[in-house]
Amino acid sequence: MTDARTASTPLITPVLIGGCIVLMIGFAIRASFGVFQIPIAEEFGWLRAEFSLAIAIQNLAWGIGQPIFGAIADRFGDRKAIVLGVLCYAAGLVASSFAVTPGAHQLLEILVGFGIAGMGFGVILAVVGRAASDENRSMALGVATAAGSLGQVFGAPLAEALLAVYSWQQVFVIFAGIVGLSLFALPMMRAPVASKPQIAEAMGPILARAIRDPSFGLIFIGFFSCGYQLGFITAHFPAMVTEMCGPIDPNGVLYSLGITSTSALGAIAIALIGAANVAGTLYAGWLGKRYSRKKLLAGIYLGRTVAAALFIAMPITPTSVILFSVAMGALWLATVPLTSGLVGYIYGLRYMATLYGLVFFSHQLGSFLGVWLGGSLYDTTGSYVAVWWIGVGVGLLSAIVHLPIREVPLDRRTTSGVVPA
Repeated sequence: MTDARTASTPLITPVLIGGCIVLMIGFAIRASFGVFQIPIAEEFGWLRAEFSLAIAIQNLAWGIGQPIFGAIADRFGDRKAIVLGVLCYAAGLVASSFAVTPGAHQLLEILVGFGIAGMGFGVILAVVGRAASDENRSMALGVATAAGSLGQVFGAPLAEALLAVYSWQQVFVIFAGIVGLSLFALPMMRAPVASKPQIAEAMGPILARAIRDPSFGLIFIGFFSCGYQLGFITAHFPAMVTEMCGPIDPNGVLYSLGITSTSALGAIAIALIGAANVAGTLYAGWLGKRYSRKKLLAGIYLGRTVAAALFIAMPITPTSVILFSVAMGALWLATVPLTSGLVGYIYGLRYMATLYGLVFFSHQLGSFLGVWLGGSLYDTTGSYVAVWWIGVGVGLLSAIVHLPIREVPLDRRTTSGVVPA
């Protein structure tokens, strides 16, 4: 149901600006964790799998926390959910700076993961979606998602720069302070409240109807590979580039730009993915209101599959790292506005935070597997090649499972019989 107050809402609103700030800060910190992998492992002599498990647990906690924070937002208010997320995120970072054993680090990443959930897509995109008009909703979701990518542009390079001056423990504390700054965006986060008929709708029956719908299951399965690829690349790609990439040519363009080591190239690669995704996500949001979201999603997953297969099948060089980062970045979070928009379109906006949170749990199951397998198989085989090819396979699966989704509002299907998808 469209609220009358949102019928003529412009694209850029205070809610969208506030949501962009929260996402930008939260994802800037999250995107930097792969940069810490080698410094932490070297200081304590940890196996790669031990740090990887910590980040994998963080991703799993994020996935578990997303529907919980979505339900908190739907029941008690978006801003309360965001404040709780900020507090969890900052406290987890500070506490992690004191961890000296793999077990302690892994346990504390649960708190960080819950914090990311409170500041993440499930809560923010739902409030942005409710505040936007039907005409602008897809684009607004794209803009908010792009803001998360913009955070990724400077998150990893900022961590790399700070690590050159401070210890990783001090950088974690600095990042906790930066997370706290997102609280200043909360006064802008005032979305229109639901209408009386929407408020009267109980959460349980709506969730039950959605979960019983086969299309919801297909969306759930399809989002798994997105999480697998993003989780693995964010956590392991800087280390993978550092160890597998050919040397930087001292007479080449990259060297002249100050990229003199593969370690720096790894951080720049994450930033490039984020930069390319700003454009890619905005374009996906623009396409989402004009074309079938499920077909766009199938095309994005197919594009990722081709890019990943070509990258690992060819020699890994500084040039191929740059080209892959740009190609993958253009498709990186382009799935998010389309998937969240698909959930809101089919199942309604009233409990979008909770429903998208459930779908996002699949994403984070994939992230957990991608991060954990990356470290585990690296320690077993000494290479990231096997886990990379698994990512290629699950990407192809996601491209396929999106095609049978019935892109029709659930209430239209149940009240008027069979409606063509």
